[in-house]
Amino acid sequence: MSSDLVQIRNDIRDRTTTAREVVDQTLARIAQSNTVLNAYHEVFDDEARSAADHVDQEIAAGKPVGALAGVPIAIKDNIVTRIGRTTCSSRILENYRSPFDATAIVRLVNAGAVIVGKTNLDEFAMGSSCEKCAWGVVRNPWDSTRVPGGSSGGSAAAVAANLCAAALGSDTGGSIRQPAALCGVVGFKPTYGRISRYGLVAFGSSLDQIGPITHSVRDAALLYQCMAGDDPHDSTCAPRPVEDVVTTLEETPKSFRVGLPAQYRKGNSPAVDAAVAHAVEFFRGMGATIVDIDLPLTDVGISTYYVIAPAEASSNLARFDGIRYGHRTKSASAKELFDLYAQSRAEGFGPEVQRRIMLGTYVLSAGYYDAYYRRALQIRRLIKHEFDAAFEKCDVILGPTSPTAAFPIAGMTDPLAMYMCDVYTVNTNIAGICGISLPAGFDETSSKPLPVGIQLQAQAFAEPTLLKIARAYERVQGGRAHPKI
Repeated sequence: MSSDLVQIRNDIRDRTTTAREVVDQTLARIAQSNTVLNAYHEVFDDEARSAADHVDQEIAAGKPVGALAGVPIAIKDNIVTRIGRTTCSSRILENYRSPFDATAIVRLVNAGAVIVGKTNLDEFAMGSSCEKCAWGVVRNPWDSTRVPGGSSGGSAAAVAANLCAAALGSDTGGSIRQPAALCGVVGFKPTYGRISRYGLVAFGSSLDQIGPITHSVRDAALLYQCMAGDDPHDSTCAPRPVEDVVTTLEETPKSFRVGLPAQYRKGNSPAVDAAVAHAVEFFRGMGATIVDIDLPLTDVGISTYYVIAPAEASSNLARFDGIRYGHRTKSASAKELFDLYAQSRAEGFGPEVQRRIMLGTYVLSAGYYDAYYRRALQIRRLIKHEFDAAFEKCDVILGPTSPTAAFPIAGMTDPLAMYMCDVYTVNTNIAGICGISLPAGFDETSSKPLPVGIQLQAQAFAEPTLLKIARAYERVQGGRAHPKI
């Protein structure tokens, strides 16, 4: 079976295969490989087969079907679905079942997609390695001793291992793009507000964005177009028309400018730097103008992010108290309400989530609000202005997605070092612009080849331009290898 989403969709429509055959093959691969990868927390065998049968019946009856009819798609387990559970890979939501579907899920299902399961993530999307999951570590399909990246590591691993045609992730500071780079697939973070966040369990409300992880830019463009658009349930969703990015995808811009920030050229592995250099030569060969630009606030993006995101997380996660939502302690010592709250949260939240809640509470507290949170918001405005100025000189910004390829499981124990994995991705969210990670070769210095990625960023609502340029790069790169799982 093809791994290409569009090809799968076309084969089902043409009755070269059936949606049921595609889903059965997908479920068989999940059963074979998930015990090693731990990409999925929950698989919906019966529901997926039933949905696939319905697609086949509609096609057999000659009825029109949606743009994703019969395509098996996985969902990051912090996006609510009526089938199965939504746990955010946390003990505090271990048995939570949502009474409604997220808007993104509704739109995918309306387009005919078949939801095959929920994927593991760093707890509440707080991490860059998928080691901080209550249901165990997720492993990289290219080397099971390595991390897949995070926080959407389960989704990226599932796509890379062909355990689904595509998957949804969420991106608060790089959580779609970084694991996509480490797993050798495409990860697309749209502009903030382009896809509804209704039904996405909130981490950092001013930063979070749902987006696709796929095998190709073409697949990402199709999923994006199916999900994007205004939503009355989400007041932060942009009330503007969605461009037809699928039809125009193969129209490479006749002339465009690629910006190279000086700040993106230090601290990277040789393989990552080589991938960026190769991309520069490719774009130059296409006739693009290569422009040196300056983004001096790149290095303060991490510290800005780790004030804003934990502050918003501490507020968003306050609702999980053992009373309104989530795990409630059974300890007999919790006789007072405060003790019930404290023990329920201590038992339900993992160490990284507790760390970020405490950090967020601290920066919002009296006496520290101005020194930390207000100042972070001021720097956020400066970062946005910095990108605005850069995009006056270029159409897209090119650089690494992650400074290195995947690191060994348990190989990075310092939280600050882990945070630096997102140095090139957090400012995309801080500025609210769009970005995409593309497979760009391999790091051959380890015992097994490990994927590396490049990132393209474009100004807010410039998805058509970003996707066209990304697709042009992808076409020249040609077919890609897949991990042997």
